[in-house]
Formats: sequence, structure tokens, C-alpha cells
Amino acid sequence: MFQHGFPNELRDDVLKVTHLIPKTTYSNINIGISEESVHYSHDTHFIKFPYRIYFINIKDEILNELTLQQKMILHCIYTRSCNGYVRQQHLRLLLLMNYSRWTIPYIVKLCDEYVIEILEMTYDILNDKDNKQIKSFCYENIDSFSKSHDRMVSYWNEYYRHKSSHLNKYVGTKLFRECFGYTNSIKRRT
Repeated sequence: MFQHGFPNELRDDVLKVTHLIPKTTYSNINIGISEESVHYSHDTHFIKFPYRIYFINIKDEILNELTLQQKMILHCIYTRSCNGYVRQQHLRLLLLMNYSRWTIPYIVKLCDEYVIEILEMTYDILNDKDNKQIKSFCYENIDSFSKSHDRMVSYWNEYYRHKSSHLNKYVGTKLFRECFGYTNSIKRRT
């Protein structure tokens, strides 16, 4: 399910974590993961992970038994949950850790979605941090990054324009510009 979503050296930890994920799904949906997947390159490796998972959230007791690295893997996986609250919870826990570079694709991907609370939380946490590694990842995946920016803008236009009438002041724009390194010249290059 996520074997291509992490560096090869994490294979054993990924297997352990994925075996702990409950196979019960929200609303008895008959699939656990979407067929659609997300693709990035990261440090010259190809990364691929499901766009959505439909498995229910893992119990806290199980989380407490994992190593730090296994927790990061788990939080990355649950950023793909169909439940926005679960996505936000796991992203928050991930961002508050001294997260590894290999988690960045999951962080960036989640920020092109429609849940404004996730954008606000991410901006609040990342705003005063050194985001060079995130920016480097975004530049390495400039086409996908540009599409993610466009998607974030599209959600602003559809759902949040009435609350934040100036796109430049919208939290998603600030997140992409200040924390992820988006500039207008990126759009012209793609």
C-alpha cells in the first residue's frame, strides 16, 4: 500500500506500521485505498503514495508503542485519510516533531486541499521555521508544485473568496509563498 511512498531503508518500519492500520473503513466503504496516487521525486528517488485512504484512525495506545521513525511514517500515511480531522491531527503531530526530510511530500501534498484549518495550522507552525528543505523539495517537483498552488487557489476561489477577498492575504497563498517558496516566476517556468 505505501511501499513506494518512503525510502527503501524504511521498508521494515513501513511494513510494521501498515500492518497495524485497522482494516475497518469509514462508513463501510469497500475499498481501503484509492486507486488514484500521488507522484513526486525526492532526493533522486521516485515517491508514490495513495491519494486517499479510508481506514479508520489508529488507536492512541498503538501509537505510543511505535518508535519515533514509525510514528512519522504513520502520521504521513494518515495525512491521506478521507477524514479531514484525522488528516489535520496527524499533520499537526508530524509538524511538531523534528520530522525527517522524507516526510515532506506528505506535508506539501496535504496543503493543496480545501480544509482551511489545515492551511492555517500548517502556516502557524511552519512560519517561523527554516523551510529550506521544503522549498528544495518544491523546486525539485516544480510542475507538481505549480499544480498544487493552482489547486489551492482554485479552492480559495470556490470556498473562501468571500472571507478573504484578496488572494495575496489568504493563508494558503502565504503558506505557499513564505514557507514553500512559491513565486510568480515558478508559474512562468511550467
